[in-house]
Amino acid sequence: MSLQELSTELKTHLKQFPNFPSEGILFEDFLPIFADHKVFQKLIDAFKLHIGDAKIDYVVGLESRGFLFGPTLALQIGAGFIPIRKPGKLPGPTYQVEFQKEYGSDKFEIQQDVIPKGAKVLVVDDILATGGSAYAAGELIKKSDAEVVEYCFVMELDFLKGRDKLSSPVFTLFGGQEEKLQN
Repeated sequence: MSLQELSTELKTHLKQFPNFPSEGILFEDFLPIFADHKVFQKLIDAFKLHIGDAKIDYVVGLESRGFLFGPTLALQIGAGFIPIRKPGKLPGPTYQVEFQKEYGSDKFEIQQDVIPKGAKVLVVDDILATGGSAYAAGELIKKSDAEVVEYCFVMELDFLKGRDKLSSPVFTLFGGQEEKLQN
């Protein structure tokens, strides 16, 4: 299957929930992809097809949905997996970055010395929205003296222009909504 064919099929497995988590939001749920192991494998195959022979030392997954497919992708491409978490969830010394989300601010952390200097890193998450969390991940990877090779997402909410905040290439399997749900 081609990348386009995989993307088209995967998109059919999304479910939409109007007015979740609040009025005026059309929530795109990608969790049904994981309910069928064959569909989940197609998600991993699509990312592998895109990555090709690129040298990736680590896949970094963002809390929490990046944890759902990041470790599997890392195994499939022969890379390590490293989580980026909310504060207070990782032992030992950490780097911390605050970032802006669509509905406020938050913080992310990564353990210090978990990524070797100069490592090639692929950042994964489910949805690229405002770009705040992905930007924070990139900043944490910079603090680790490593390089973000690319940011990869299942889908993108294009109207929020999150990719404009990111300094490395961005790949999404498919675009999402063009605009918010109209009331």
